[in-house]
Amino acid sequence: MVTAPFLHELKAAAEAAKTAEGHFRRDAAVRIATLEQERAFAFRRFNLMQAIAEAIASAESEEVAVAGAFAVLSMRLGWTSDSEPRSEVTTRFAPVALAVFRASKSGKDGPATDLHDALADFENWYAETRGSPFWTLFEHQMPDTPVVDF
Repeated sequence: MVTAPFLHELKAAAEAAKTAEGHFRRDAAVRIATLEQERAFAFRRFNLMQAIAEAIASAESEEVAVAGAFAVLSMRLGWTSDSEPRSEVTTRFAPVALAVFRASKSGKDGPATDLHDALADFENWYAETRGSPFWTLFEHQMPDTPVVDF
């Protein structure tokens, strides 16, 4: 049959297109998941830091500011009791709280840079010691609650 090589070529081209599409879809899914996580972490970072900035805006001292930041952090994470790992996290978060306090009091570019550096240092420390990003702590699963009709 004369058309057999022609059909084999078309089938090979179709299979190659199918394979290329599959690779693209897998790559796109990975990229979308990465962007989704980056977006989620960026909003978690913003929301936490905004809450901390609001909580320590009226603080008169570094000690009060750090205590306020710890209170916000604990509340946002749902931490109602202390533990050694939680204490370590809050201790390592103290430079971030101090940087927020100092930036709010100075209004200059230097302390804001210090704030970014302090937050990046904290995030890096957490990822290196815990093996996951800090912002995954904010992934609370809400339990299903039964609907009761009275």
